[in-house]
Amino acid sequence: MDIRPITDRYSVSPQISVEDVPAIAEAGYTKVICNRPNAEVPPSHQADAIEQAVRAAGMEFEVLELTHQTMTQDNVARQREMAECGSGKVLAYCASGTRCSVVWALGQCQDLAPDEILSKTSAAGYQLDGLRPTLEQLRKG
Repeated sequence: MDIRPITDRYSVSPQISVEDVPAIAEAGYTKVICNRPNAEVPPSHQADAIEQAVRAAGMEFEVLELTHQTMTQDNVARQREMAECGSGKVLAYCASGTRCSVVWALGQCQDLAPDEILSKTSAAGYQLDGLRPTLEQLRKG
């Protein structure tokens, strides 16, 4: 399992499995957000299977399927709201962690400068420099 913290409270990872859930709970996460559409994965890795394991381990579970087409401002705001409600650590996952990093970055523009956003995602292993013009525009906007 490859969990990569972006902030003290928000981490991302590639696709998780039911077998990963106990370690996620032991690491102190209180919520898991699935950003991966079910159409991308076999039934064993779809949201319903992961949700059952996550809830059985005492954590919250949310689903916000993201694709390039659904990376809208509404979904960015929804992801931020899901990640920020509650007091515990949040793990968001998708295929590689990139979508979870992008949606986080887009949701931080009112609070953080683009350099700070890109520094945090880069430290987690996600090079999102191509997002800089969008981040700058959202920061102004």
